[in-house]
Amino acid sequence: MGSTNMFQVSEINHTDIPELFVVRVATRENALSLRELEILGINEESVAQMLNTSHRGWLCEEGDRVVGFAMGDRRTGELWVIALLPDWEEKGIGKLLMEKVESWLWSEGFTNIWLTTDIDISLRAYGFYLHLGWYDDVLRDGLRYMKKNKP
Repeated sequence: MGSTNMFQVSEINHTDIPELFVVRVATRENALSLRELEILGINEESVAQMLNTSHRGWLCEEGDRVVGFAMGDRRTGELWVIALLPDWEEKGIGKLLMEKVESWLWSEGFTNIWLTTDIDISLRAYGFYLHLGWYDDVLRDGLRYMKKNKP
């Protein structure tokens, strides 16, 4: 477990899953409701199954409150999700969580990793990913696919 300033970062475990959904539905950009997530097949049970098999992630807490998290997929090399509560943006948490997932995916043998994001380049997420060394790959099916090469 690492700590920075007033928050702590640790690996996600099964008891954290309900709190991940609190954060995910409260994001400023790309907010999805619990119902919308459910339609996509994303619920507490599916996330538990992912953590048991293909995914790994890290969360950031202030006290006992989860304020952000990120997860990756070892099968595909995808940075699967990053989400922060709006009040916790611009504090270095997103970068720290991204670095944790990226490092893990590199350790799994990937030489490039990928993510999907909105096609709208005016959204903050796009600039954030560019700042961290991600680059555009392709626009397809209403999504922007970005990649990052292993340093």
